[in-house]
Amino acid sequence: MSDGVRCMWMRGGTSKGGYFLEQDLPADVGERNAILLNVMGAPDPRQIDGMGGGDPLTSKVALVSPSEISGIDVDYLFLQVCVDQPIVTDGQNCGNILAGVGPFAIERGLVTARNGTTPVTIRMRNSDQVAVATVSTPDGKVNYAGDAQIDGVAGTSAALPIVFRDTAGASCGALLPSGHPLDVIENIAVTMIDNGMPCIVMRAEDLGIDGDERPEVLEQNGRLRDRLEGIRLACGSKMNLGDVRKKSIPKLAIVSRPRKNGAILTRTFIPHRCHKAIGVLGAVSVATACLMEGSTAYDNADRGSGLTRHLSIEHPTGQMTVVATLDSKGTLQETAILRTARKLMDGLVYP
Repeated sequence: MSDGVRCMWMRGGTSKGGYFLEQDLPADVGERNAILLNVMGAPDPRQIDGMGGGDPLTSKVALVSPSEISGIDVDYLFLQVCVDQPIVTDGQNCGNILAGVGPFAIERGLVTARNGTTPVTIRMRNSDQVAVATVSTPDGKVNYAGDAQIDGVAGTSAALPIVFRDTAGASCGALLPSGHPLDVIENIAVTMIDNGMPCIVMRAEDLGIDGDERPEVLEQNGRLRDRLEGIRLACGSKMNLGDVRKKSIPKLAIVSRPRKNGAILTRTFIPHRCHKAIGVLGAVSVATACLMEGSTAYDNADRGSGLTRHLSIEHPTGQMTVVATLDSKGTLQETAILRTARKLMDGLVYP
């Protein structure tokens, strides 16, 4: 690998990372992970000797390959490269990095672009679930410019809507892995839920906080962080995730009444840093909890009405809207979300 590895660096949603054709990296997982740690400059809090930005949101990788499954265009494996530990994990999905997979697949020739827009059907290998991203492709070429704006990203870009299929229980085997909308863990009411991202949803008031604190303030609250980690470890086995001490899931979503006319206000630990926004699939799981009677989010949420609900999840840098489609019985059928992406660099990276 001394000659470099072909790579495209992209912003996907509110995250940033390296996109690779899987064939360009070693098939051996240990060799592959060693290369990715070197590419990111991990472990190092500053990641000064690599491409990572010293934050979990900028230390991410997408491995993309042609799919052998009928009806699926490409397979996508998300890898989280830990910043301060020599760990590369595939234990979760990432819906933000997912936003760049469709454009990347077209740019690399895995999908033929149409004139106008091009749907790309993506299998998320981390959970064996499917998403369909619609990429702007005027004149048959990927277009990143547009007037769509998402909170947490400066400026505007081409709209990139993503529809999720059958994400319930993606990692935990069931939407509610404990079988209940509410459990009490370490004397705190929690909702353990997985609609694409395993989350533990808790009320801010039960944790002795307001819920609108800045992320850095919450991170500095050692007592809160210790309490959250105790809850997370206790929930791991109950969510069919086993020992989660070295895993980046489940996430911890702290919810309270919305402050800016959204559906609910969140602060999310991912799991040890407080997210400056919210992950795509984390937002989907929280939105699902808002619609579930008896959950920790239900009474705090402005749930709207009708069979199509627009649930804006408030987070530290704005809001993320989840479009939820329900059937006549009120059962959630489908979720969709608007993201954007931008190509930042295409070339060789040297591990």
